[in-house]
Amino acid sequence: MKNLFAFLFGSLFSVGLMLSGMSNPEKVLNFLDLFGEWDASLAFVMMGAIVVAFIPFQIVSRSERPLTLFNETIDLPKNNQLDNKLIIGASLFGIGWGIAGICPAPGLTLIGLGHYQSLYFVIAMLIGVLIHRKWMEA
Repeated sequence: MKNLFAFLFGSLFSVGLMLSGMSNPEKVLNFLDLFGEWDASLAFVMMGAIVVAFIPFQIVSRSERPLTLFNETIDLPKNNQLDNKLIIGASLFGIGWGIAGICPAPGLTLIGLGHYQSLYFVIAMLIGVLIHRKWMEA
């Protein structure tokens, strides 16, 4: 049952990405182009996502032992410090997003839509994940 819900909500998320335009690299790049052809529509999509997530996140973050609907523990981050790993990771994510106009979920959505070019992004992303894992083990 849990996998069925994961599939349904993942599919809903994917449809939301497509309808909002967040899986369209051109639209994302126009959003990031503040001094050119800026497209503010994705800011409204992001604000809508924040509004939807705000109350559940507040409830979970204030709970002594947060649980999912399936009574599984929700492990929230305990480190709230800005460190080099966070700054470097966020910078790499932002640079990649700015170059390609794609981040992980839309990259996978684009593959599902038949845009095989996004495979380059997904393969590079997976290589980056493997490099990070090896680096953290060392």
